[in-house]
Amino acid sequence: MRYVDSLNLKDNIECFILIEPGLGYIIPVLQEKFLTSKIITLHIEDFPLPENCIQSKIKKLVSIDTIEIQKFLETHLIDINIENIHIIEWRPSINYYKEQYVKLLSQVVGFIKRTDAGNRTTAAFGKRWVRNFFKNLNNLEQLLLYRETPLPVIITGSGPSLEEVMPIIKNVQDSHIIIAASSSLIALQANGITADIVIATDGGNWALHHLYSCKTSLPLAVNLCAALPSQCVSFPKLLINDGSYWQSVIFHKLALPSVIIPQRGTVTATALELALQLNSSNIYLTGMDFSFNDIKTHVKPYTFDNLFFGKANRTKPVYSELFLRFLSLKDGGSMNIYSTWFKEQLSLWQKRIFSIGEHSIFETSIPQKQLLQKKQNEFLKVSNIENNSLKLEGANVLINTIKDDNYAANIKQELIELLFPNQKNITNNELETAILEVCND
Repeated sequence: MRYVDSLNLKDNIECFILIEPGLGYIIPVLQEKFLTSKIITLHIEDFPLPENCIQSKIKKLVSIDTIEIQKFLETHLIDINIENIHIIEWRPSINYYKEQYVKLLSQVVGFIKRTDAGNRTTAAFGKRWVRNFFKNLNNLEQLLLYRETPLPVIITGSGPSLEEVMPIIKNVQDSHIIIAASSSLIALQANGITADIVIATDGGNWALHHLYSCKTSLPLAVNLCAALPSQCVSFPKLLINDGSYWQSVIFHKLALPSVIIPQRGTVTATALELALQLNSSNIYLTGMDFSFNDIKTHVKPYTFDNLFFGKANRTKPVYSELFLRFLSLKDGGSMNIYSTWFKEQLSLWQKRIFSIGEHSIFETSIPQKQLLQKKQNEFLKVSNIENNSLKLEGANVLINTIKDDNYAANIKQELIELLFPNQKNITNNELETAILEVCND
């Protein structure tokens, strides 16, 4: 009791995450003081829960495996405001488990930071994302279906280190699948490299510019919430479902095949998740620096170079503008979050995921000579769409679903966060009106 009192806990805590609480002496106290709060316990060893607690209300995991922990947290924190989560450490466990405890704690903290970054983005762009979804749904002409392939994959981000790897990629492009973040597309094309799949997940209008350089029809892997230019209407698309209820129910009801990849906050993380599902061979990461080469923030050429050169003048030279951009990205804080996630993936898949590029934040982990293999099969298939009213049907699916008691709570919560950020007590009528508005924009 005294330990809980010493924590000076706020009254609005929705969920407690206990890091290796041992025999769980703290659990009954928390349940008594916070009647409605969820309690999650993460253990290194399997200790029994105390008999005087309400065990049915506790979510428990015994694991130090990164993937298990992330999936567990994604499942049980889906309906929790990230700002109302409180992590409680158990000091005796720190002293006993040492590095294992620190690893478990860092997994939880990293997950919360990534989720918080995603939530802030959702609040700012939620309505735009839903609007993009219906617009892109209306413009679907061809779908891409895939099958697992033994071909190795190269994933390209737009970091400065991509430049030095261009000769390697060009040399092996006929024997590898190249999945390109849309921001790296212009640099690849300038070096005579054709991507097999271009991935686009960003919902901001600036993301349109990355795809303007598409000179011919390219296979796209897209979340329909992304901003896509009109020239991409006829491009075949591999649909990415972020796993949300509202997207899943639309894809299911409209019989649209998709690959489920949770939002990761950066397109290159989504590309890695896609590659893990697409192939059974090696995956090579390049241009994912999450760092800078002096004031150079991106590969050259880069989509927005013309903006800096176009507005440069005597009092605002190009280098000054690049320096200001460098400062804004450096102070943003997201790079550390994403680089930590990628380093975890590299450590988890040491025999499958490798980094190439000497100036990347990740240590180059494979000799170039191991990149050579031979292309063997086709892994993508195009399917035409006959339905011309997908947008309206999708809106009706959502409207009908929020009236269904089996799904209403989850669907409404997600849509309210997107369409009415920071608002509560939204009625069904208000939600239906907002859905139709964004559908018809």
